Amino acid sequence: MGRVEGKVALITGAGRGQGRSHAVRLAEEGAAVVITDVCQEISKALPYPLATKEQLEETAKLVEAVGGRCVTLQADVRSLSDMRAAVDAATAEFGHLDTIVANAGVMSSGSAWELSEEEWDVTMDVNLKGVWNTVRAAVPGMIAADAGGSIIITSSAAGIRGHVPYAHYVASKHGVVGLMKALSNELAKHRIRVNTVHPTGVSDTGITVGVPMEELAEREPLFALAAMNTLHTHVEPRDISNAVLFLASDEARYVTGLQFTVDAGSTTKP
Repeated sequence: MGRVEGKVALITGAGRGQGRSHAVRLAEEGAAVVITDVCQEISKALPYPLATKEQLEETAKLVEAVGGRCVTLQADVRSLSDMRAAVDAATAEFGHLDTIVANAGVMSSGSAWELSEEEWDVTMDVNLKGVWNTVRAAVPGMIAADAGGSIIITSSAAGIRGHVPYAHYVASKHGVVGLMKALSNELAKHRIRVNTVHPTGVSDTGITVGVPMEELAEREPLFALAAMNTLHTHVEPRDISNAVLFLASDEARYVTGLQFTVDAGSTTKP
């Protein structure tokens, strides 16, 4: 049996990058997955295209290729009704839902005092409110099922340290840590564990800050300092997925309230 055999996971932001990797990794170990992504452009303030319907369907094919069961749904984490629809799809298809991977996120760059309201709002709405919407939609059913569960939230090394130049992103990723800590206490009596995962720079996500890294590092020395890791320049999506798999599994049955770093030494360097 796989490490998450019989579990059902809802994964947001699964059109590519980390979300896609999480879906495949959990499926490899026996979980059924419901995968969502917004699959449309949501703001001109974001300096890169978002995942498409075709990319979300490609994730589903990759899940099925490893023997996994998968439901896809176009959903915007900024919408509580969309996330309720995703939860309903999971329970209708698989009978229950016990694992949430709140992964969807966006970013851009700019000095805090120069950010537009739209840049601030879309980042906070997706990265922080979107996590709350996902949890808000899923938790009542998880409590009613009385079978425990695991909620895993994607934060960042920027959710631990004061990285520049994207204060809005840093604030959102610190925000989900606070949400995680409060939820871990509120949900402990229901045997629902809540943790955050904190990657450093991850390769192959489709997300950029809108400026070539070399240019940004030259312009912002503190960015270059934050981007340096002691072990390696970056990590790969599967490295994060292995952490997600552990937190979703019964191996982590007493792990809650944890800030799980997968950062190649980013947050502990001198």
